[in-house]
Amino acid sequence: MSGILARILESKRTEIADLRGRRWPDRYAPRQVNLKRTPEAPLRLITEIKFRSPSAGALSTHFGVAARAKAYATAGASMLSVLCDAPFFGGSYHDLEIARNSCDVPLLCKEFIIDESQLDAARAHGADWVLLIARCLSDEQATRLLAAARDRGLGVLFEIHGRQEQALAHTIGAANIGINARDLDSLVMDLPTAQAVLAAVPAHVTAAHLSGLKTAADVEELRHSRADAALVGEILMRQDDPTALLREFVAAAQPS
Repeated sequence: MSGILARILESKRTEIADLRGRRWPDRYAPRQVNLKRTPEAPLRLITEIKFRSPSAGALSTHFGVAARAKAYATAGASMLSVLCDAPFFGGSYHDLEIARNSCDVPLLCKEFIIDESQLDAARAHGADWVLLIARCLSDEQATRLLAAARDRGLGVLFEIHGRQEQALAHTIGAANIGINARDLDSLVMDLPTAQAVLAAVPAHVTAAHLSGLKTAADVEELRHSRADAALVGEILMRQDDPTALLREFVAAAQPS
């Protein structure tokens, strides 16, 4: 592991020292979420709240977390992904709680989780699901954290990039798999590999496409693929008001 991901994980190890041993209030019960598609259901759209990223740089801050969460909910998002990393993405667990109190759409805590204390923080701030990233974890960590999340009532989106990580996802019994077309070490997009991995996800597993969507035409094309859900992030975060563009995407996600 090298590059930006190694720097992020080093930052996480420092943060974990502060999180461990903290007692969190039990204000929020995780909600059950089903993103599986049926012939009558649309491609589910997961919209993202993040204010900057190493690959995209600074993004729109015209809407704060509450206003953006409400806009996404109004326009038809099926789930909100909230970045909780501060140093690299400008987010926080507090953003997760603001989103939880601003709309009724289920929430995914998008964080670089390597320790159970992060699961506790996510649950305490209103997460329904958490992201576990295969590239960040050993096989043992992936197995343990998947079980720990389930013990806390949290759903898990298990993010993979290539065939080796896909094998791990199946071995540990991940029920929801996200395929990221972007290599987290190099930040290079590899759509052909992502498409091949997506097509190989078993039918009983929920499959989400996690990067690269920019137009309604992209969403419509993905609707004809194996994907049950898709993350739409950077393109919406470049909009001061994402409502109109997201409505276009939601319309493109409808079954024909």
